[in-house]
Amino acid sequence: MSTTSVPFSARLRAASAGAHEAAESQRYVSALVAGDLDLAGYTDLVVQHRAIYAALESAGDHLRDDPLAGPFVDEALIRLPALEADLAHLVGADWAERTSPTPATVAYVERIREVCVDSPERFIAHHYTRYLGDLSGGLHIGRSVARNYGLADDSGVAFYQFDQIPRPKAYKDAYRARLDALPLDEAAATALLEEVLVAYRHNTAVFADLARHVPADPPADAAAPSRGTETAA
Repeated sequence: MSTTSVPFSARLRAASAGAHEAAESQRYVSALVAGDLDLAGYTDLVVQHRAIYAALESAGDHLRDDPLAGPFVDEALIRLPALEADLAHLVGADWAERTSPTPATVAYVERIREVCVDSPERFIAHHYTRYLGDLSGGLHIGRSVARNYGLADDSGVAFYQFDQIPRPKAYKDAYRARLDALPLDEAAATALLEEVLVAYRHNTAVFADLARHVPADPPADAAAPSRGTETAA
């Protein structure tokens, strides 16, 4: 089948399926969702997100009037204020002095700054990878984090709350329709597809850096209490 007969959003999804699975299967992600981290282990993810979204949303500010990228820049998606509120709750008002991004995050941010402002299609690639993920699996992660780490009333998990998007599925459908309508020649389409894979690789590297927070597996002989040992309910 010719690629021209396949919606571009479907091409993107198919091309990135393996990279998406690789990111989701990282040990850090599994431990985060299962509640196996301490609060500092979750907080470190918020630190990384803040650096990534600061770079991405700065690029978006530069591209608001761009005919290709501008329609994707939507105030309803902006995450930076929520992330900074989360850090103020989790770390304190001086979070900027007490936190720093990992080397993998620094490399991710450098890539965004390097390619996004001068390449609208590559900006769209990073935009798609982050925000469509936030509105899909990210919503599940947010609920799990709030429950498992005792973060009530959105405090510490505001990043996962899209108050201006009450119907995420409808929003994602409209977003994919914008992707399908992009006036891309094959060179620009290829650049966008390739950059999505770059974004996933950076995202996976960030999770790998954060794996230091994952507790070591207990020894096999310590995994279950011995007979006659009383355990708490």
